[in-house]
Amino acid sequence: MPTLRTVLSIPVLVAALLLSPALSPDTSGTATTAGSTDAVLPRLVTGGGAPAAALLAQIRTGPGRVSRYADTGPGIARTDHFRAGSITKTFVAVVVLQLAAEHRLSLDDTVDRHLPGLLRPARTSGPRSRSQSRSGSGSPPDGRHITLRQLLSHTSGLPDFTQVTAGTVPLTPPQAVGLALTLPPARRGHYSYSSTNYVLLGMVIRQVTGHSYAAEAERRIIAPLGLAGTSFPGSSRSLPAPHGHAFTADGSDVTELDPRVAGAAGELVTTLDDLDRFYAALLGGELLTPHWLREMKDTRAAQGEYGMGLYPARLPCGVTVWGHNGRISGSYVRTAATADGGHVLTFRVSTDATADTRLEPALLAAEFCPRTW
Repeated sequence: MPTLRTVLSIPVLVAALLLSPALSPDTSGTATTAGSTDAVLPRLVTGGGAPAAALLAQIRTGPGRVSRYADTGPGIARTDHFRAGSITKTFVAVVVLQLAAEHRLSLDDTVDRHLPGLLRPARTSGPRSRSQSRSGSGSPPDGRHITLRQLLSHTSGLPDFTQVTAGTVPLTPPQAVGLALTLPPARRGHYSYSSTNYVLLGMVIRQVTGHSYAAEAERRIIAPLGLAGTSFPGSSRSLPAPHGHAFTADGSDVTELDPRVAGAAGELVTTLDDLDRFYAALLGGELLTPHWLREMKDTRAAQGEYGMGLYPARLPCGVTVWGHNGRISGSYVRTAATADGGHVLTFRVSTDATADTRLEPALLAAEFCPRTW
C-alpha cells in the first residue's frame, strides 16, 4: 500500500473543516477535553464516506499520560481489534534494526547474502525491452546489488506485488516476490513504495534468527511493551473479540480476511491503545538506541519521503510528526507522533479509505499544531 503523502492544504481549509460541532466527551474514564480533532472526526463519516471513525490521542505528562478518545458512526469502540495494514512495516523495521544493533546483520548486506539466488534478473540476449524504456523502469532487480537498507527505505527498485493482487489474494512470501518480479521495476536508489521490500525483510529475519518475523516481533516488541491487543494472525481469518465490522468502499463486509494477502508488509492486528503505546515507546527510545533511532528517521536515501518503517509529515504550523499509515481491505489506520513520542494520535476508519483526502492532513494539523487540551 503506497504511503499517503497528501500535501497539507492551506490553513483556511483546516479552519473550515473545524466548523463541525464537537463530539460528546469520552466516558472511558481517561481525562478528556473536546477539541478541534473531535470536530474534524465526524467529517470522516459525513464527508469521507466511512461507516465509522475513531481516534485516540495521548500526551505524556510527567510519569503518566493523558488520553482523549472520540468516535463517530455506529459499531466502533475504543477496545476494538482491527487490521492495521502497512503499520506492520514499522514493527518489522524495528526487528531488523535491533538485529543490526546486535551485529547479526548489517544494513549494507545484500539481499543475496541472506537469500542467495532469490533475486536474479532473467537472462536476456539484448538491451532493455522497448516497453521498459518507454516506462522509464530501472534495471531488472538483482539481489547481489540490493541492500537491506534499500529494502527498509523503499529505494530497492523492486515493484509492488500488490499492484497485481490489490491486497486480496493470499500468497506465500516466495510467491509474492515471484509475482513482483514479473512487473516493470522502478529505479534503484529512488523512493518507490513497495510492499515487496518488507516481504523480503520478513524472509531475512527468518534466515538470520531461525524464527518468523512474527515470533521475533512478539519477543522483542509486543511482550516487552505489554501490547495485549496486538498479534500476527498468520492464516487466521477472524479478528479477536471485541471487534466491529470492516467494509470495502462498495459496502461489502470483509471482516473475515486471510492476512496472507499482505504478510510481513501488512498482517498486523492491533488496537488504538496499543498503537499509541508502540509509537510512543519507539520514538521515546524504549526499543532502539539513539543511534539506531536516528538511522530509522534518516530520510535522505528516500529523498525526504521515508525513513525506515517511518515517514515524516510536516504540518502547516511547522511541526513535523512521525509515524505510518496502514490500509488493508476494510480498514484504514494512521498513527502520528511528535519526534520524542510525547504526543501521539491514532485514528481509524472501518473502510479502506476516505473519499476526501483533505481530511487526514486536517486532522493531524488540528491535533498537533499548538493548542491546549
